[in-house]
Amino acid sequence: MADLLDIIARRRSIRRMKDTPIAPDVIERLFEAARLAPSWANSQCWDFIAVTDPEKRARLARAGGPKAAMEAAPLIVVACARPQASGHRNELDYFMLDMGIAVEHLVLEATSLGLGTCWVGWFDEDMVKDALDIPADVRVVALVPVGYPAEDPPARARRSLAEILSWNGWQHRSP
Repeated sequence: MADLLDIIARRRSIRRMKDTPIAPDVIERLFEAARLAPSWANSQCWDFIAVTDPEKRARLARAGGPKAAMEAAPLIVVACARPQASGHRNELDYFMLDMGIAVEHLVLEATSLGLGTCWVGWFDEDMVKDALDIPADVRVVALVPVGYPAEDPPARARRSLAEILSWNGWQHRSP
């Protein structure tokens, strides 16, 4: 069994994928990981759509995201939120945080299973809603193409712990 920190370190945004189909039981594991995510007051404001139909995947690819990944991925996860089901405090809508946690659970599970993902946040939401008959009061938060990697990109630079961690109070650092 892989160590969680190792899985986190191995995760990459994969923009080139093989079109090899993903077994249904593997796909269900991805959504089980998302289902187990914590959320505001356990509201579970999420709904997910597993898009495997080639015509619908092609429509989603036209809505945005990295062209190669969106066109080749045998699965596109559409992460939807019901904002009214989540919390709002101090002028912050927590549905985005809820969705971020759930999608990251899914992405890490995909990594642990040898799958590649690319978290897509730039797309035409109306095109996605139209392609999949998503109701108006539901927000499409992310598209995640999922497939077996056709590339192995190197790790990207990360700020060191010394640059991001303060103990017992804020310590100003220049970016």
